[in-house]
Amino acid sequence: MLLRVVRMTFDPTQVPAFLALFRASEHRIRQQPGCRHLELWQDADQPHIYCTFSHWASAADLDNYRRSALFGEVWPATKKLFAAPPVAFSSTLV
Repeated sequence: MLLRVVRMTFDPTQVPAFLALFRASEHRIRQQPGCRHLELWQDADQPHIYCTFSHWASAADLDNYRRSALFGEVWPATKKLFAAPPVAFSSTLV
């Protein structure tokens, strides 16, 4: 199993666009093979910073999602809204 957190910093004016994009795609991401869980967290002290937390059955399932048409649609649109590069953390559970 793989746990992944991606920390994303947005220009405050871009937060509504990011939230709309996330809400429009979260159900489809959850339907990807191997996706066990997906959450969105907002930093309580810095409301323009968000983290996605996802749980994947395997690293291969995450890699397959990252090669999917859905990822190719969602990630570039999200990246356009960033104020700073994202930071990703992954942990494999056995």
